[in-house]
Amino acid sequence: MLTLTLGICRDFVYKGLLERMSNVGQQLLSGALSGFATTVCLQPFDLLKTRMQQGDGTPHMRRNALIFSTAREVVAQNGLAGLWRGTAASLIRNVPGVALYMTGLTQLRTIMATSPYFARVRKPTDRSKNLSVLPTLTSGGNLLAGATTRVAIGFLLNPFSVLKARFESNMYAYQSLSGALVSITRQGPSELLRGFLASSLRDAPYAGLFIVLYEGIKRETSIILPATSNSHAAGIHSFSAASAGAIATLATHPFDVIKTKIQVRSEDRYHGLFRTIRTIWMQRGLAGYFDGASLRLSRKVLSSAIGWAVYEGMLIFIQD
Repeated sequence: MLTLTLGICRDFVYKGLLERMSNVGQQLLSGALSGFATTVCLQPFDLLKTRMQQGDGTPHMRRNALIFSTAREVVAQNGLAGLWRGTAASLIRNVPGVALYMTGLTQLRTIMATSPYFARVRKPTDRSKNLSVLPTLTSGGNLLAGATTRVAIGFLLNPFSVLKARFESNMYAYQSLSGALVSITRQGPSELLRGFLASSLRDAPYAGLFIVLYEGIKRETSIILPATSNSHAAGIHSFSAASAGAIATLATHPFDVIKTKIQVRSEDRYHGLFRTIRTIWMQRGLAGYFDGASLRLSRKVLSSAIGWAVYEGMLIFIQD
């Protein structure tokens, strides 16, 4: 009898582990596809944003004129394909980054959903229950889960963030991805983690705000316009993610400028968070912290809409 009981328990645990591994695999695949789609489609936005943010001093023209001038310069020098410079570096950063972030976020939210402190109790009239396969948390739970996961993944992949920023910049003459990574690695841990503090100050509030807004907008939208099909649900996911991305992006953009300056400029005045903040303020004032804001806003709105629609859509498709 004891042997039979142990055998049943073992089979139950084994089955649970297999199911959990399968779920993680599905989430990783969905996240990787999401990261690939957004990176390939939207790399020009990242490249132009980096070029606008890398400058040292006061720009000589208005932002919109500077965007078009920068784009013309890139196309004149490298052709239309030049707008996709750094795509390989971006894929190395974003495909595993998005996959690990979305999977880690989903797993953390699943664990937190078992806690009475973070789990959101659905009301009987809550029509959003058929809209998503993701766990539901309170706003505080979503804020904590988003911020924690984003900073953790950012720490792991910060060397590739530095690589991505420098390939998008025109200030480095790297011949290959491997050569660039070796060059950065040889300069030690401080170079590999360059800009991490600024990235964390950008990513933690961005990710936390995004998840809270995304889930809230998605829930309210599904009450007004209940999803009747997977395509309808995908539209709600896209709209909710785009709206959440726009608000969170504007709130955190100054740290994106600071992060880029630290990662691509070599002058002493850009070494360190507070020194860089002071340099930007002395050169440009408040306006300096919003260089490339329209490009990052456009990129984040589109990447959020595409990325979360692909991620949730793939999970719904796989689990149906």
